[in-house]
Order: sequence, then structure tokens, then C-alpha cells
Amino acid sequence: MKKLLRFLKDYKKESILGPLFKLLEATLELFVPLVVASLIDVGIAAKDTGYIMRMFLYLILLGIIGLLFSVTAQYFAAKAAVGFVKKIRQALFAHMEGLSYTEIDRLGTSGMITRMTSDVNQVQSGINLTLRLLLRSPFVVIGAFLMAWNIDARVAGIFGLTILILAAIVFGIMFLTIPLYKGVQQKLDNVLSATRENLVGVRVIRAFGMEEEEKEGFGKKQAELTHSQLFAGRISALMNPLSYCIINIGIALMVWKGAWQVETGVLTQGAVVALYNYMAQILEELIKLANMLINLTKAVACGNRIQDVFEMSSSQEYPSKTRKQENPHMPQVVFDHVSLKYATGGENSLNDISFSAEKGMVVGIIGGTGSGKTSLVNLIPRFYDATAGKVLLNGIEVSEYSKKDLRSKIAVVPQKPVLFKGTIRDNLRWGKKDADDEALWEALTIAQAREMVEQKEGGLDFEIEQNGRNLSGGQRQRLTIARALVKKPQILILDDSSSALDYATDAALRKALSQMEARPTVFLVSQRTASLQHGDLILVLEDGELVGTGTHDTLLKTCKTYEEIYASQFKKEAGG
Repeated sequence: MKKLLRFLKDYKKESILGPLFKLLEATLELFVPLVVASLIDVGIAAKDTGYIMRMFLYLILLGIIGLLFSVTAQYFAAKAAVGFVKKIRQALFAHMEGLSYTEIDRLGTSGMITRMTSDVNQVQSGINLTLRLLLRSPFVVIGAFLMAWNIDARVAGIFGLTILILAAIVFGIMFLTIPLYKGVQQKLDNVLSATRENLVGVRVIRAFGMEEEEKEGFGKKQAELTHSQLFAGRISALMNPLSYCIINIGIALMVWKGAWQVETGVLTQGAVVALYNYMAQILEELIKLANMLINLTKAVACGNRIQDVFEMSSSQEYPSKTRKQENPHMPQVVFDHVSLKYATGGENSLNDISFSAEKGMVVGIIGGTGSGKTSLVNLIPRFYDATAGKVLLNGIEVSEYSKKDLRSKIAVVPQKPVLFKGTIRDNLRWGKKDADDEALWEALTIAQAREMVEQKEGGLDFEIEQNGRNLSGGQRQRLTIARALVKKPQILILDDSSSALDYATDAALRKALSQMEARPTVFLVSQRTASLQHGDLILVLEDGELVGTGTHDTLLKTCKTYEEIYASQFKKEAGG
């Protein structure tokens, strides 16, 4: 948590002025019991109305000035806290964007969202309270004790003992609850993960009638969170009753002792009232301090979770500039005995894969579910690093390219089409920011999406909702393909991105791609042999192994796996 305080450096003035004005307010409060004591012992005892009125005006003046100091302190504390978390959010988001897929997989989507929202908000609350109370409350407690000591040292001894007992209670509970609140945030991650999974897959859940099972599963996660919160809350809840109990015992002892002192003439009635007021101030500030420490405990737990992300460095490093010159005589893409094992996986996803693809080739990739098709194409843009072997582009290892140079050559259309809220034009220009409408329509034509866009109200200015909710699956896929084509990449990766297209549209898309003037090298992942059979090279994967390479005709003769896939689809098509 303390490492996050570096984000406060731009708010040094506010971080100093906030506590300073709180100390000024607290100083004025310490004089109030003395004014009241004087009002009783001098004004009321002598029935001096003028003196009583002057003391009354002094109390009003102290209240007004204290209010101004308090508002000013609150302003500076809030400004520092809000600015602090603003910088944390910006830095955290930028850091997450720089992490590789490996670290993102480890954190999980729900975990990252929790850190950006709930954790950051808790840190903001903790910083705000700390700037306002961390110095003020101890100052009032110590100041009230010293004032009481100045009035009567023997009675003040009760104050000192009370403060020590309360400090032990407060700090003991704080240290007990820090790990508990960290566990609560982890349980919250689990609940958010389940919520996100259910909301994304709501149609599937309802289609299979699994609502009750999902409710039960969510209920268990919610119960775990509730149990953790209640357990931590019960311990935290001991703070106030224990504090009040100790304080009230201290007040009772102080009044009893003070009464004897008044009886013997050692203390005046005003002094006893002043002592009571100082004890009340100590009570109020210790309760505030206790609540602040509870919030600070939560903030520390959340801050540590945020800092864990900052300390998580990307497993991939990119040179600032590409280190070598490309060799135009080398194949466009070469896999040289490549293997891949995910950090969260137990076994290799790819084993000893070797092949080469020349410029302009169409490389088809086929295999059963979990055979490693997506894993293979993810190595080309270096979403993951190979754990063995080399992946080369134009004769250069992908790890030797700068990120900008590598990604500028490659366009990827993922399995799940992702569109962003905005117009069709805005989404297509993700491929190239300065693309004109002519380039956009050209890409839409190749992607078989021109007619669909022309029919939409506004054409290129048609508003797409978040995640493309107002488009069909096939429309989303065609638009994501068009977005990739706008980029005019050297390498185009279509990761099962035409699965929602009918056969005629799929065939028209492949034909349009083959007729492009500047034809990219296309990696086409598909479950359909019909989509791949005209490819220049087909890779057949099975359980991470490359079990066949060649053209469609060659593989029918030499690869049993491909032959079985083709036969099963051919029979299905013939029978349908």
C-alpha cells in the first residue's frame, strides 16, 4: 500500500493543508472546555450577566472559525484523495494494457474490474479519512489529556489509563482485520466473476434450463462472501462497544474522583465540567480514530491488491526498434520446432510445430476442439511467447520486432467478434485511423458487408451498441473482418471468424480475398473443410501435434485425421 503513496506527490500542498487546517480546528476545540469552566466558575458563580454573554460570544466565535477550518480541510483532503485515485486508475489501466496475455489470464477479467472499481474506491475513502483524522484525532486526544493534567494531575491519570487501554483495543482489532478484509475482496472477485459469466452466457443458461443450478452456484459464492464479511464485520464491530464501555467506565471514575475533589475544595465545579468535556472529546476522537482505522485497514488490504498488479511485470519485452533487417527472400512466416505451454496449464498446448508460409499464401488450420488452432495463430502476433522453438516473420524472430512494427504487419479477427459502442465508421477505423470512406467501403465489399451496411439507417454512421448487441452474429463477424482489411495487413489471421456465415457468403468472402490486389498471407482457422480445401497449405492439428501438412488432395491420401473430418462433413452435407 505504501508504494501507492507515490501518486500523492502532485498533491503535496493539499496533503499538508488538509491536516493543518484540521489541527487548527482541533486547537480551537481544546479551548472550549476552558471557556465553559470560566463561564461556570466566574460568570455563573458571580451572576455576572455581561461576563456570561462575553463567554457565550467567544463560544460562538470559536464554533464559526472552527467550521471554516473544517470545511477548508475537507476541501483539500477531498481534492487530494480524488486526484490520488485518478492517477492510480490511469496508471493501473495503462499497466494492465501493457501486460501480456499470460498475466491477464492469471488476473482474470473480474479481478481486474474489482481492482479498478471497488478496491480503488476503498483506497480513496481511506486516504480521505486519513488526511482529515490521522493527525487531528491523536492531537485532540493528547491535547485533551494535557489540558486535563493541567487542571488536576490525579484525575488526569484516569485519562491516561483509559487512553492506553483503548489504544490496545483499536490497534489489536486493526491488525486482526487486515488479512480478513483482503480475503473479503478475493471472495468479491469470485462473485463478480460468476456474475459476469452468467450475464454473458444468459442465453445459453436459459436455453438449457440451468437457471436454478446457476442460482445455487451463485448463492454459494455469495454465501462465502457474506460469511467472510460478517466474520470480519463482527470483529470490527467490537471496536465501538468496547471503546464506549472503557470510556464510560473512565467517565464514571473521573466524575466520582472529581466529586471528592470538589467536596474537599481542591477542584471547582467548572473544572469538573471541563474534565468531563475533555473526556467526552477523547471519547469522540477515539471513536473517530477507531472507525478511521477500520476504513484504513480495508484501504490497506485493497491497496495491497492494487500494488500486486503494479508489481506484476509483463513476461514479454519488446525492443524499442526492430533489431534486424527483413529478408525478402525468406518465407513470410516460419515455425521452427515450436512448442507452447500456458502458464496456467499443465501440459503443452502445442508440441514441436514446424512449417513455413510464403507471401500471399492461404494457410488453412483445422483440427478438433482443443487441438491448438487458436494457440498456434496467437504466436504469430506474439500474444504469447513460444516456450520452445522459434517463430519468424520475414526471417526475423517475432521477439526481435518492436511492438509497433510487429502489430502493424498483422491483423487478427478473433473467434468472438468484438465491436465497440460507436458508429460503424468509428469501428472500422480501428484498423487505420485516417482511412477515408472509399477505403472503408472497399473493405466492406471484400468482407461481404457492403449491402448490409447500406441497408442500415445512416450507413457508415449507424450506431453500434455495446458489444454489437443490435447486430446479428454474421453481421458482427463481417464487420470485424472489414475492420482488419482496412488495415491492409501483410498477414491476416481469421480465427474461425466466418463460423456464423452461410456457405455462399463464406465462399464469396474467400474468393474476394484471393482477388485482392495486395493479397495478404492469410491464416484461416476453420472447422469446415469446404472453407480450407482451396488453400495453398493446410495444417492439421490433433492434441497440439501437427499430424498433417499439405494441400486438400494430398491430405485426403496421407492424413487419416483430415480424411475423417472431411468424410464426416461430406456425409453430413450429402445427407442434408
